This record gives sequence, C-alpha cells and structure tokens, in this order.
Amino acid sequence: MTVMQTTPAATEDATPADICSAPPRRHPRPDGQDRYTISEVVAFTGLTAHTLRWYERIGLMPHVDRSHTGQRRYSNRDLDWLDFVSKLRLTGMPVADMVRYAELVRMGEDTYGERRALLESTRRDVLDRIAELRDTLAVLDRKIGFYATEGTAGARQDLPS
Repeated sequence: MTVMQTTPAATEDATPADICSAPPRRHPRPDGQDRYTISEVVAFTGLTAHTLRWYERIGLMPHVDRSHTGQRRYSNRDLDWLDFVSKLRLTGMPVADMVRYAELVRMGEDTYGERRALLESTRRDVLDRIAELRDTLAVLDRKIGFYATEGTAGARQDLPS
C-alpha cells in the first residue's frame, strides 16, 4: 500500500482535467511486473538509498512491500509517489508539510479540503518565488545588455555609488 491515489487515464476524446500537468513518466516495467529493489529505485529516481529509507522512517513513504527475505520492493505507484514528492521538494515545501500531506492522503477522501488548502498555500509560495526570480532575471538581463553595448567603455558606470 502506498499513499498515492491514481486516476484512470483519459481517453482520446476526453479533455484532461488538468491540461498543464505532465503525463506520468514511463516506468521501466509495466504494471504487474513492478517490484523494484532499492538500488533500482536509486538508479531510476536519482535519490539515495539513505533518502529512501529516511522517507520511510519519517512517514513520507509509510509502507514499502518487502520480499520474503526482507528486502524492500517498490512498485510503480511508489515511483509515482516519489516523483510527486520530488516535485513538492522543488516547490520548497517543508518536509513537515510533505509528511502532513502524506498523512492526509492515508486518511482518505474526507481530507480533500485540507490537502487542497496545503497545496494552494504551496502554490502561492511558488508564485511569489517565481515573481522574485523574474525580477532577478530582469536585473541580470539589464546587466548583460549593459556589458554587451557599453561594457568596455564604461565598465565603472555600473558600480553602486
């Protein structure tokens, strides 16, 4: 059991509900043949074995199946979840909020409102960071333009007074 909920793929005639979302990544093995060792997951995701074990310990990956010898066996759904967690990390979402989100998923459909609120808050934070990065990019573009047109003649003119 994992904490990820999946939805059926859209048919050709249907318009996807979220046209901005990327299609899920293709897994190395088809459904039904999806038992990956920790080293395979490391190779596929770029995460370290230490990180995968830590995610399990803190409740971000609460249940990973085990083989009869006790080795972790990850499924395609686990890989989907890890991909989503990686996206959350890129947003800057604190680990505690990611763990809270995972707990809410495990609690079921009654938590949709809380999950949505948590994701909306993170989305606002991402939009704020994008605005800051756009401002920073504009400064860099002005400096690059300055150096492209006047760089050698007036190099000292761009220094703060």
